[in-house]
Amino acid sequence: MTRLPVLAVALAAAATGGPAHGAEAPAAGADEPARCAVWARELGFARSVAEHDMAAFAEHVHADAVFGVGGRTTRGRAAIVADWRGIVDGSALGLRWYPDQVSGAGDGRTAYSSGPALYRNPRDGSYRLGRFGSVWQQDEDGRWRVVFDGGLGPPTPADAAAAETFEAARRTDCPSE
Repeated sequence: MTRLPVLAVALAAAATGGPAHGAEAPAAGADEPARCAVWARELGFARSVAEHDMAAFAEHVHADAVFGVGGRTTRGRAAIVADWRGIVDGSALGLRWYPDQVSGAGDGRTAYSSGPALYRNPRDGSYRLGRFGSVWQQDEDGRWRVVFDGGLGPPTPADAAAAETFEAARRTDCPSE
């Protein structure tokens, strides 16, 4: 399904007022501080789930966030935290992810991240691989929080070797564009 990336970009443009007609494009690298801040926040968000830390998870979610964009949606931080309880505590699903791309909008306070996701069934240990997409916004307190989040198409079955490859590809440093 390719609708989510288009939807995410459209939502990001809507959140920022969209591109101004006739406005100059930001200089190359102008989004670097925001991009790298979101890269770090995305890794922290994933770590909150890996470490089963519900408070840290909730801190990454914008108060008015929408998760499951393009499918069954959950709206608002409280509902998302409740809906994700079994994922964060690991009882419903083991979920790991990391960004492999982050792009900042020209406004300096909106960004899009995406990357691979590894799902592990806690009952039988089976794996699936997929991709996620998230729109981040810098909140009033200066912290980046997820406003829109969702999977990019259905995950596919994977074996232990694919799970190891997934883990080996994780980058903690923010790459230059």
